Amino acid sequence: MNALLTSPLGPLYVEADEHGLTKLYTDGHRLHADAGPDDGTFAEVQKQLDEYYSGERTEFDLPLSEHGTPFELAVWARLREIPYGETTTYGELARELGSVPRAVGRANGRNQISIIVPCHRVIGADGSLTGYAGACRPSARYSNTSAG
Repeated sequence: MNALLTSPLGPLYVEADEHGLTKLYTDGHRLHADAGPDDGTFAEVQKQLDEYYSGERTEFDLPLSEHGTPFELAVWARLREIPYGETTTYGELARELGSVPRAVGRANGRNQISIIVPCHRVIGADGSLTGYAGACRPSARYSNTSAG
């Protein structure tokens, strides 16, 4: 199942399996794909994204079906714990997970459910958007402290 949802960032490509959401890519992402409009399958995803962008929601409550290595899954789980409006660094995450910043950055870049798994809340030690390869930064307006 897949569809394109509307957002202030442009169309969002979403995909799900029988367990939950598997992909959410912003328009500029290299893996963003063409799909038809939603037939209602993703109505709850659209509703929660709309609430998020309007400032009514700071956390998502959607079933996810993430596919990755055990380390990637651990990084993505930790990303979901970063509070709305806050950021952390690759180094901080690496220390918490007993790893190195480069490995955390690679796992962050492999996140397939952007926005909902907030990879945009991870920054470089100097506060810059270092290590970003286009997968997760929705836009300056909707990243980090503006909209979590």
